[in-house]
Amino acid sequence: MIQHRLRIGIAGAGHFGRFHALKVASSRRAILAGLFDPDHARAAVVGREAGGAPSMPLAELLAACDAVIIAAPAEAHFELATQAMDAGRHVLIEKPIAATLAQADALAAQGRSRNLVLQVGHLLRYSAEHRAISALITRPLYIEAARIAPFKPRGTDVSVILDRMIHDLDLVLALVDSPISSVDAVGAAVSSPHEDIANARVRFENGCVATITASRISLKTERKMRLFSQEGYLSADFVARKLVMIGKERGMPLPGTGGYRREEVNWTEGDAMAAEHEAFVAACLDGAPVVVNAAAGRRALSAALNVADSMDASRRRAVASGLIHDLQHLAGGGL
Repeated sequence: MIQHRLRIGIAGAGHFGRFHALKVASSRRAILAGLFDPDHARAAVVGREAGGAPSMPLAELLAACDAVIIAAPAEAHFELATQAMDAGRHVLIEKPIAATLAQADALAAQGRSRNLVLQVGHLLRYSAEHRAISALITRPLYIEAARIAPFKPRGTDVSVILDRMIHDLDLVLALVDSPISSVDAVGAAVSSPHEDIANARVRFENGCVATITASRISLKTERKMRLFSQEGYLSADFVARKLVMIGKERGMPLPGTGGYRREEVNWTEGDAMAAEHEAFVAACLDGAPVVVNAAAGRRALSAALNVADSMDASRRRAVASGLIHDLQHLAGGGL
C-alpha cells in the first residue's frame, strides 16, 4: 500500500526558508513541490540544493501543492497565508503569525471556515528543552528568562521583541496558561532601526510574574531560565543543555534542607524543525491536533505587542522627563 505524501511548497527562500526546504526534501511523508521568492535566482539555488525543486510564481506553486510553509518576512505573512488558504492549502506560518491582531484573527477565521490546518512556527514548542521543563513545572509562580546574543544583521527588519523575545513569551504563556494582567517594559534601538534590547515584566491574572530579557547586541550568547513554582525551583541553561530542579519529590537528598532533593537533567537536542514538520504533516494527512495553532500564535503576538506598547509608553515618559536628552548629552561627551 502506497501512503499518500503531502506536497509542500515553500514561500520564502531566505535563511529559514532554506532550512524548511531541506527538511521537507528529506521527509518520508512529504514532497517538496517547489519554492516561491521574489528573488527567483535565490529560490532556484535553494531548490537545487534541496533536490531539484523548481522556483515558480506563487500562483503556480499554490496549484502544485497541498500545503504551504511561509518563511517570508513578517510583513508578508498575512498576504501570503490569505492567498494560500484562498487556494485551499494548509499553512505552516513562521512566527509571528501576522503583523497585527486583526490580521491574526482574520487568518484564524479563514482557516476555520475552510477547515484548513493553520500552524504557527513557534519552533521551541517542539524542542527537548520545552519538554524537559514542562515535565517538571506545571504551576509556576515566578519566571526569569534571558535570551541574549551578539549582533547579526539577519532579523533586524523587526524589533528584538518579535525576533527573539517572542520565543520566551510563547514558552512562558504555555507554562503559565493564564491571561496577562499587565506589562511593564523598557528597551532601546542601538544597532538597527528597531529595538535591539528589551526587558519586560509580565504579570498574569493567576498571580504569576515573569521577567523576560532579550538582546541581540550582547558580547556573548546566553539562554537561561529560572522558575519558582509550587513544585520547587528549576534552573535551566539552554546553551549547556542542562537543568537543575530543587524539590521534594525527585532526586538526591540535600542534607539540612528539610527534605528537599536535587535532580539534574541533561538532554541531547533533537531536531525541533523536523518534529515541527512531522506534526504539520500529521495534522494535514491524519487529522492530528495542531500543537501550536492560530490561537497560540495570536496569544504570543498579543503579548509581544503589549511589550512594544509598554516600551513606547516608557520611552514617552523618559522624553517628557528629559532623561533621554540627558543620556544623549552624556553619550555625546564620550560616556
